[in-house]
Amino acid sequence: MPIRTRAAIIRQSPGEYETVELELDDPRQNEVTVKLTASGLCHSDDHLQTGDMVLGHYPMCGGHEGAGVVTAVGPHTPGYEVGDHVVFSFLPACGKCAACSRGQFNLCDTGANTLVGSRADDVSSFRMHLDGEDVGQMAGISTFAEYTTAHVDSVVRIPKDIPLKEAALVGCGVPTGWGSATNMAGIEPGHTVIVMGVGGIGINAVQGARHAGATTVIAVDPVPFKREKAQEFGATHSFADIAEATTFAQSITEGQGADSAIVTVGVTTGEHVGQAVAAIRKGGTVVLTGVGKMAEVGIPVSPFEMVMMQKRIQGAIYGGNSPHDVIPRLLRMYQAGQLKLEELITKEYTLDEVAQGYRDMHAGTNIRGIVVYE
Repeated sequence: MPIRTRAAIIRQSPGEYETVELELDDPRQNEVTVKLTASGLCHSDDHLQTGDMVLGHYPMCGGHEGAGVVTAVGPHTPGYEVGDHVVFSFLPACGKCAACSRGQFNLCDTGANTLVGSRADDVSSFRMHLDGEDVGQMAGISTFAEYTTAHVDSVVRIPKDIPLKEAALVGCGVPTGWGSATNMAGIEPGHTVIVMGVGGIGINAVQGARHAGATTVIAVDPVPFKREKAQEFGATHSFADIAEATTFAQSITEGQGADSAIVTVGVTTGEHVGQAVAAIRKGGTVVLTGVGKMAEVGIPVSPFEMVMMQKRIQGAIYGGNSPHDVIPRLLRMYQAGQLKLEELITKEYTLDEVAQGYRDMHAGTNIRGIVVYE
């Protein structure tokens, strides 16, 4: 029988999250229903409010970073049972498509309907409804809800002794930032790395850069609070703007510049990318992780400089990670004291306070706000 669940939805973009009661379908084959424990307030869901991201379906229930407990399992769905603890991955991994066959599980074809909110295999099939109207699920999961139904390709089972509140963070922000440094930036021991923007993603790029062996990790953010937090997570130096960071990086590398720059600005523009390219040495890498406006194009970079100095701009989604590999691995590191998770959480909110959480994010008072469910 379908159940009722409170959830935060957005009816239009630009718009603002509001709490409503939805009807949630029972899980079908290869699906589970999960009672949420916590959901991170990732900047990507704020892009829905501002209109930077244009959705393929409205209304949409937000949230794509969360963890909880399985309450129902669809028929003929082996490997899961009621009571399992799970973390959601906003990127599904089918293991069968062309991308997955190459080992690029973060580029799985089933992620095509992420901004439509339907089932991956049927653009007309939805699991949430409001007064008879279909409601999309952000990334096919929607963690801004007390209960949600999702495909098992987007669910990773975890040990029950791991706190779910902290585990929620490894669904998006932690692996995205961490992998941007450890997988995509080519960091080696002794490197100098710049991280532009140290919010919920960038702070984990700082963690990842130090773990990869960088000797100098330079955090760039205009907000003093974030610069202070970055140093707690491994930054060796911090600056308010990229020009200062670039000058410093050049001063300690005989004028060469940083080995890599990771761009994790909340609303990334071409100008940010151009600044990052100017900050790296010959043969260096810029990792572009922060999301900008979908309609914006153009990067002010000289093709001559790119060719003659052999610089590289590398896009990165989910830090280049495989969800079903990186989530358990990061949680093992957390248990071993090698990864900070609870320290990321700045403030807890109720479901009714999602919009306020994003206002706080814009005010620069949060590294990561989270919604905690009773």
